[in-house]
Amino acid sequence: MFTGIVEELGQVTAVETLDDACRFRLRGPVVTDGARHGDSIAVNGVCLTVVDHQGDEFTADVMAETLNRSSLGALTVGSRVNLERPTAVGARLGGHIVQGHVDGTGAVLARTPSAHWEIVKVSLPADLSRYVVEKGSITVDGISLTVVEAGPDFFTVSLIPTTLALTTLGLKQPGDPVNLEVDVIAKYVERMLGHRALPDEAAR
Repeated sequence: MFTGIVEELGQVTAVETLDDACRFRLRGPVVTDGARHGDSIAVNGVCLTVVDHQGDEFTADVMAETLNRSSLGALTVGSRVNLERPTAVGARLGGHIVQGHVDGTGAVLARTPSAHWEIVKVSLPADLSRYVVEKGSITVDGISLTVVEAGPDFFTVSLIPTTLALTTLGLKQPGDPVNLEVDVIAKYVERMLGHRALPDEAAR
């Protein structure tokens, strides 16, 4: 489990295209400190498994399903990526519960700068809009953010200078894709409410 608090802005150093998958080599001195084969690291919000680790770089394999459901397929050598290690049991939950399981992708629609922050508008797939509410949590490229405005096919977030400086959202321009993960609690609640027993069934 992750919290959506990005630890560092890493970089793709190599991309190997396979028949139905892709192997990335990524540089991240912070997240590779103490990393071992089989560990999990979130890359732009996607939970990946460390295949190999040398120095400040690690490799991870990405299967076709992940490439199709996320924006990782658009990464090239030199691309900057948000990196986060799983949260430790007993650690502070700085953001919100993030699984690293991308629900879909959106795209940056607009950026509106102000004196001390910036409003970013992001497109939202129709099948995810019911999970996004004003002042609720959403994960964008692995970053835990608070929704400012929730529309039928978009949402906005307000970014402080630290987020702009230390994550990919400071670099994304209109048209650029982003990975989206909605609040898993909302999905569980929907599932449970959809299976509530009818009064006559509950009495049996």
